[in-house]
Amino acid sequence: MEFISVKLSCEEAFIEIVVAELGELGYNSMMETDAGVEGYIEEKNFNEQDINDLISRYSEVTTITYEVEEVVSRNWNEEWEKNYDPISVDKSCLVRATFHKPDPSFKYEIIINPRMSFGTGHHATTYLMLKTQMELDHADKRVLDAGCGTAILAVMAEKLGAKEVIAYDNNSWSTENAPENVELNECKNITVKEGTIATLGLEGTFDIILANINKNVLLDEMESYSTYLHSGSTLVLSGFYDYDKEDIVKRADSVGLEFRSQKDRNSWVALVFIKK
Repeated sequence: MEFISVKLSCEEAFIEIVVAELGELGYNSMMETDAGVEGYIEEKNFNEQDINDLISRYSEVTTITYEVEEVVSRNWNEEWEKNYDPISVDKSCLVRATFHKPDPSFKYEIIINPRMSFGTGHHATTYLMLKTQMELDHADKRVLDAGCGTAILAVMAEKLGAKEVIAYDNNSWSTENAPENVELNECKNITVKEGTIATLGLEGTFDIILANINKNVLLDEMESYSTYLHSGSTLVLSGFYDYDKEDIVKRADSVGLEFRSQKDRNSWVALVFIKK
């Protein structure tokens, strides 16, 4: 599989916006750099006009420039070691890579070698999802991690006591990387699948569904999430801005999901719903 790297230079205040825009365009992974953001996308899906359109949308308020190059074979762990720092989530969970030292002062520790998959804890939405998870009872629960990326949320679910976790993604790079992270964290109850919620043919219902994707996918799949939840079970959503909340809540309500709580970070939000 061949990939294209797009390096965008922008003001720090626009980094989160650029990351969100690349996510909407189907980029497999985004990484903050000293200059701005570097995104990766499969060569067959790359459209340079999309990048020019992105730049045009913000041309009146900021200047964004970019460089495009083919991704050659490289040592991904070495690349991430240059750019990836460990993070603390609410002083309770340490997210680190294998080349970072463990810290026993944290109640939970998650080891992630992300390669080109999304979900390291650095992005506000992943941080919000982890923070929300630590407030939910996962003990002996059946959990679905929708659009799992690195499987960081699935790993957190097992560490919080989930008895079964199914993690899926429609991107093959994620479904290759996710099992590596499951093994790194010595998880035994996580199954990684490739596909979408519509194609997997999942059986039964879940006590908790976690979906950190983007607004459009969440709106499209909301009814499916509701179908796989039983009365009283929990849906946690993120991957969108605070101004998208109204659309998300309205759609959720239409399929029997009641809004319960919200967390915010850098204009991004995570919302918790309960199946009626």
